[in-house]
Amino acid sequence: MNLREKYNIPSNTVITIAGTVGVGKSTMTKALAQSLNFRTSFEKVDTNPYLDKFYDDFEKWSFHLQIYFLAERFKEQKRIFEYGGGFIQDRSIYEDTGIFAKMHYDKGTMSPTDYETYTNLFEAMVMTPYFPHPDLLVYLEGPIDDIIGRIQERGREMEQQTPTGYWIEMHDRYENWINSFNSCPVLRLDINDYDLVKNPEQIECIVERIAYMLEQSSRFQK
Repeated sequence: MNLREKYNIPSNTVITIAGTVGVGKSTMTKALAQSLNFRTSFEKVDTNPYLDKFYDDFEKWSFHLQIYFLAERFKEQKRIFEYGGGFIQDRSIYEDTGIFAKMHYDKGTMSPTDYETYTNLFEAMVMTPYFPHPDLLVYLEGPIDDIIGRIQERGREMEQQTPTGYWIEMHDRYENWINSFNSCPVLRLDINDYDLVKNPEQIECIVERIAYMLEQSSRFQK
């Protein structure tokens, strides 16, 4: 018996993992998918035609990049639910507008007109009863010093060249975003409460909490 059956988690459940850079979204996505016998959905970065252009000129390409992300995530969300669920998704469609597009607008790298167009499109596509929202969003969080330590430890070149102030700002933006998020139920996990790399068996405690949240949500909807 796998953990999905043990904790009576419906086979069509869709769970999205969210959190700032360095909190371990990919590790959590893979561990949950394996323990629940679910499929994974990861962001496709390699095929993004705007990413390199964006890093060369934020102001010129931020709107194009965000529109591309919105379209791709919308298609992926539609695919997941047409497939019948049973997915763990790495990063949500909600973070694009609530954090990244807003950050470009606040910093002046996206014009007010472009930002308004983007948010109007997002709301028309996503913030409707017809959009298939996840059953649960698992939000990974932790102290900023620990997160920066993780980023430095994994040693990705682009991240190493990024000023520490950027990660601090991103951490604050994520905290502000999740505190007002209400598109689906949220389970908040502190990254210091588990270590799935050293202790993979800890995933069962997380699955148990997920099952409880899903059950409570189901009762509330009834």
